[in-house]
Amino acid sequence: MITTHLLDQIETILSRAGLSADSVAALRDAFPDHHFTHCLDDDIGAGIEPVRAAEDFNLYLIDASEHCLRFTRDPDSATGLVLAEISDADRDA
Repeated sequence: MITTHLLDQIETILSRAGLSADSVAALRDAFPDHHFTHCLDDDIGAGIEPVRAAEDFNLYLIDASEHCLRFTRDPDSATGLVLAEISDADRDA
């Protein structure tokens, strides 16, 4: 389960520190019970909506409760987060 409070904390941290390998490592250290994946936002398939959107990144939830991973918008079934960086090219499009 991913709480709204956790999403608020992650969004605040990334808004201040930026999304980078270092900030993802810091999140992993700060929240060891949660799985974090870092990628570019254009690696996410079309039609998948983030649960949080910021200028430089989007947050997506992952559900790994069954055999295959899948995106979800349900925080109660979420088991991890994808931190997706928005590139300058995507921002300008």
